[in-house]
Amino acid sequence: MTDAPASSTTPDAPAISAAPKIKTRLPYQRACNEKDAKGKLCAGHLKRWYGFDDDIKKQYGANAEVYRCEHCHTIYLPAPGYEDRTGTLQF
Repeated sequence: MTDAPASSTTPDAPAISAAPKIKTRLPYQRACNEKDAKGKLCAGHLKRWYGFDDDIKKQYGANAEVYRCEHCHTIYLPAPGYEDRTGTLQF
């Protein structure tokens, strides 16, 4: 037997993540343009996000058009002056 102290079995508390960045989406933008600390472009796909929390609902409304990057989770709001893209696209 060793005299090493017993390790605790309780998991560490999860780190508190910083609030996500909120940016304005460019007209017809489909990929994230956020850069990381090294200057590398994220280029994650922007997906329509319906599961936003109460803080965003209070600030932008319950039916706001909100997009989120699938990689870095940056939140994008629609470009001002452009109509919502909530309807089905027709070709």
